[in-house]
Amino acid sequence: MPHKIGFVVVSSSGHEDGFSARELMIHAPTVSGWRSPRFCQFPQEIVLQMVERCRIRKLQLLAHQYMISSKIEFYISESLPEYFVPYQAERFRRLGYVSLCDNAKTGCKARELKSVYVDAVGQFLKLIFHQNHVNKYNIYNQVALVAVNIIGDPADFSDESSNTSREKLIDHYLGHSSEDPALDGTYTGKPDYISPLDDLAFDMYQDPEVAQIIRKLDERKRDAVQKERYDYAKKLKQAIADLQKVGERLGRYEVEKRCAVEKEDYDLAKEKKQQMEQYRAKVYQQLELHNLMDAELLRRPRDLPLQPLVHPGSPRRQNSKALLPQPEEPLTENQASEPLLQEEPCSQPHIAPQHTTGDPVLPASEPQPNVSVEMLPYDERPLPAIHRQQGAALMECEVSDDADVSEAHKGGSWEPEPLTEKALREASSAIDVLGETLVAGAYSKTWSYREEALLALYKKLMEIPVGTPKEDLKNLLRASIFLIRRAMKDIVTSVFQASLKLLKMVITQYIPKHKLSKLETTHCVERTIPTLLSRTGDSSARLRIIASNFIQEMALFKEVKSLQIIPTYLVQPLKANSSTHLAMSQMDLLARLLKDLGTEGSGFTMDNVMKFSVSALEHRVFEVRETAVRIILDVYKQHRASVLQYLPPDDSSARKNVLYKTLFEGFAKIDGKPTEAEIRAQKKAATEEAEKQKKEEIKVLQGQLAALREVQAEVQEKESESSSLKPRNQDAHGRKAAPPNVAEIPDNHYLDNLCIFCGERNESFTEEGLDLHYWKHCLMLTRCDYCKQVVEIASLTEHLLTECDKKHGFGKCYRCSEAVLKEELPRHIKTKECNPAKSEKLANRCPLCHENFSPGEEAWKVHLMGPTGCTMNLRRTHILHRVQALLPGKTMTKAGNSGLKAGSKIPTPKGGLSKSSNRTFTKR
Repeated sequence: MPHKIGFVVVSSSGHEDGFSARELMIHAPTVSGWRSPRFCQFPQEIVLQMVERCRIRKLQLLAHQYMISSKIEFYISESLPEYFVPYQAERFRRLGYVSLCDNAKTGCKARELKSVYVDAVGQFLKLIFHQNHVNKYNIYNQVALVAVNIIGDPADFSDESSNTSREKLIDHYLGHSSEDPALDGTYTGKPDYISPLDDLAFDMYQDPEVAQIIRKLDERKRDAVQKERYDYAKKLKQAIADLQKVGERLGRYEVEKRCAVEKEDYDLAKEKKQQMEQYRAKVYQQLELHNLMDAELLRRPRDLPLQPLVHPGSPRRQNSKALLPQPEEPLTENQASEPLLQEEPCSQPHIAPQHTTGDPVLPASEPQPNVSVEMLPYDERPLPAIHRQQGAALMECEVSDDADVSEAHKGGSWEPEPLTEKALREASSAIDVLGETLVAGAYSKTWSYREEALLALYKKLMEIPVGTPKEDLKNLLRASIFLIRRAMKDIVTSVFQASLKLLKMVITQYIPKHKLSKLETTHCVERTIPTLLSRTGDSSARLRIIASNFIQEMALFKEVKSLQIIPTYLVQPLKANSSTHLAMSQMDLLARLLKDLGTEGSGFTMDNVMKFSVSALEHRVFEVRETAVRIILDVYKQHRASVLQYLPPDDSSARKNVLYKTLFEGFAKIDGKPTEAEIRAQKKAATEEAEKQKKEEIKVLQGQLAALREVQAEVQEKESESSSLKPRNQDAHGRKAAPPNVAEIPDNHYLDNLCIFCGERNESFTEEGLDLHYWKHCLMLTRCDYCKQVVEIASLTEHLLTECDKKHGFGKCYRCSEAVLKEELPRHIKTKECNPAKSEKLANRCPLCHENFSPGEEAWKVHLMGPTGCTMNLRRTHILHRVQALLPGKTMTKAGNSGLKAGSKIPTPKGGLSKSSNRTFTKR
């Protein structure tokens, strides 16, 4: 069922002093609302953040009587941009606009309440105010908004999310509690029903206290109807109708009192105050007489011992005595209403409401102490109240006045020394509210008295009844914060811990319980957080840890989290003269809270975090610099490239700084790229692998050459044996005479200095020289462009299809039978521009010039080495120039040239080198 949605003001384009946009979060007859600055530029903007992602059903605006905008536009968004000043309009979706009346008919003496029904999902709502209506009262051309109300339901509605929404609504909206009927989806059975108690007019013209009572009675009425107690429901219905009139009258009295105060007519203000109190007491008495409202709605239970407050972190199902102060207030009908007591009798009326009540909704703010964990030392040791019962003093700090301490514990006396004149002047406002005895204890020189004073203040605040006037509640709050700030500076650990316990209770219980505004929570945090941060630099490691942990815990309180105050303190630049412990604690807190809160709507933005962290990189303390590096890396994981604009460019000069080098290598790891060290290691490993492979290839080549020499020697031996059968021509000494026309070459050195592929002989063809020849100059060989191996040109196509490292990227054309890249193969086949290949028996196919020529091994040499051979053989021109430059008388010959053709006598192995020996050559 749609209900009121709590919200906070994220920001506004400006406001007049005393009329902040945060006033819009409060609905009461005396609120002033928001006003734009005088003579401001239009349009003006306000951005609201709802407590959760919800579906907005209805928007209500209460305009000012004469500072009226001509038009108000509505925009909605799921989230805010990282930099939302100026706002990026494209991140918001426009819902529409409403036009406001110029109020001329009423003489600018009435306010217009505008209600708009919408259906939009989001968490951020932006209001844009256009030019004001001109009238004689609005001399500064301002626009104003008295109140805004959002009605909707959670976008992903479930029982669980509904409970969460209730808790958030308590923290973000004044005048609601967990018993609010607008939070129950079974109010009338209609899913689209909007309760009149959620209407803006109800809160703006009702006394806040009476409005709260009406909501509680309405809930009891629904509960009575559910239990079929119709007579009781009828009484409640009539009481609600009467109370609405009472609330309007009290609201009118409150406005008149406020006007009298502004006019400094204090007699009239006093008269109105007394009139309100008398009228309120009379109405409440009549309700109690009719058993329609018990005293629990207006004040706390009777005085309780301090003992149940010793262990607020105990489990929910602990003995019910420890839970007495928390849940009794909203469940008082079972005690005050006689029919309920008859239906659910109980021998212990103070404990019964916790176990026998039928109310389905429990307060979300008050059971918190039973669930949340207090500071660890307070969980481990009893409070001093129990110390007196046990007769033991278990203290962790040594103090000088042990005698006074033991006396106080034994005798149970609590009489601190009188206040000095200086203390009286300093604490005069706190003394007026809390009394001189309690303040004297807080100022005592004996640490046990100081601790007792804080515990007594804790008890006093817990026992404040709900019906206490707001002004008294605020005065109590400010006086308590004054003493808490003083106790936070105490050097005794137990006093410091007691101040933290009291502060937590004030923020999480006292303020929500009495429905105080967020301004009071802001006051608590802003007055205490600087002192807490200073304690994180304490010389005691234990105090530093306690203070840091509490700051982190307080930043996560739902009451404090939405205010976004603590992050702004943590990103303030470190002072040059700040202590080492303070700087380290601030950096550590920032790193921890950044993980808990993130940079979206938390007070942390990428801009303020990066500016702070980059400045911390130059801090004198190594731990601070190291933490800054860790924070920057965490931010980089979320924002990546945007972080780099805050850092110097990644070059050699920047990498001379070890911190920047660490950052850039960390960025590379996050991006999945190798670091500079890893690249160097990879290059070194690749070089070593290439050298190793090269040596293995040379070894294989040498072995094949040796085998070839052995084969040739056997052939020569057989030829010599066959020639011995014929007549021998011998000289005078009996030696065989060589033929006159044949150059004399020893048989066993015939393959020396000879290339077995092209048949070229050269004295420089040693083992190393042949490798160089194969790699660069041999016309029968070529280097594969894809794997850089040296293969025979005749077998290049087969190499690309079967042996190359990139063989999976090639396909064979059925027309030309050559290897073509697969991505180009469809176009190659479609164009039919290739020269069709012939059968191997009919012709050879050159993979360089793509031409067919005569078959046979010798035809390859003619085609690749001849003067009219392949024009695409890049080595051919170089070799021809070398041959022409040779001097006469050299023993080197080349196949295809005139003269001795010794090289042509050695045929190339069939199928080429790559087929027979799988020998490849890698670049040196």
